[in-house]
Amino acid sequence: MHTRGLAVLLLAGALHAASPAHALDVKRADVKAFIEEVSARDHLKKAWVTKLLKAAEVRPPVIEAMTRPAERVRAWFEYRAIFITDRRIRDGREFVAAHRAELEAATHDTGVPGEIIAAIVGVETSFGRIMGNYRVIDALATLGFEYPARGAFFRGELEQFLLLAREAKFDPLAVTGSYGGAMGAPQFIPSSYRAFAVDGDGDGRVDLWRSWPDIIASVAHYFSAHGWQPGEPVVATATLWDPDIEGLPAGHLDLNDRIDSLKARGVLFETRLGGESPAVFLALRDAEAPTYRVGFHNFYVITRYNHSSLYALAVSELAEALAATPAAGQAKR
Repeated sequence: MHTRGLAVLLLAGALHAASPAHALDVKRADVKAFIEEVSARDHLKKAWVTKLLKAAEVRPPVIEAMTRPAERVRAWFEYRAIFITDRRIRDGREFVAAHRAELEAATHDTGVPGEIIAAIVGVETSFGRIMGNYRVIDALATLGFEYPARGAFFRGELEQFLLLAREAKFDPLAVTGSYGGAMGAPQFIPSSYRAFAVDGDGDGRVDLWRSWPDIIASVAHYFSAHGWQPGEPVVATATLWDPDIEGLPAGHLDLNDRIDSLKARGVLFETRLGGESPAVFLALRDAEAPTYRVGFHNFYVITRYNHSSLYALAVSELAEALAATPAAGQAKR
């Protein structure tokens, strides 16, 4: 380990020691205002909201994790190595085999391929094994009141979480999830849970922790609702033919170009989509040399799940691996 890296870790440890978890101060003006607003707007009992927030803890590691997500600090080859592994591919194929009926039903209903649904769950939580150990109310309270950069967003998610707890009749002090307040095997934030989670097994409730029919149907519904186009490609590998690389905006998530215009500027790739189809050029840091991709509409749809081009690429590559026929003997390893 480099000395500088060790120093950063030691400093982070010192900061954690100096900033232990502590109870949220419900007498703070901004917390009091939040309690008043959501109680009135959502017809929640003020005493109930106050009691819950008084039990919430501010967790400094949540803020550190939010400021250094893997999508932001890692190059593509480093990020890819986390998610595209022999074990995850093997586990994913086992998952697909175990839940084939549910995946096929979801594809039939929405047009979203089963391997895309499986890849989402694989990237998010290793097929349900790692769903997060933070109390959701702690994560959302910490980010809502101690992280000004996105405080308004997370206060909104905290409000959505309280509404979800009332609707789903679960204990909001017991629910755990990620440092960003995402929950269950597909890691839905509270607003997405309320808007897109569906009852896949028909038992009258939605459970994104234990019910695989609910989980699979909910991921499929999320993608369908965000405009997934059945049968269309996600991404293509590209090479450059004497292009003006400075004139090719890379790293944007918006589909800010067209297939024909990219090809006219020296980006070479294959696709069956028409020349006027929207596209985005992606320049990636690989281990030895830059590599290039072109993302299409369905690539953009994946970024609605997580606003990161690296994330969308990882989901796409894992889905391709799950759809491929295993090499002889591979499934036995």
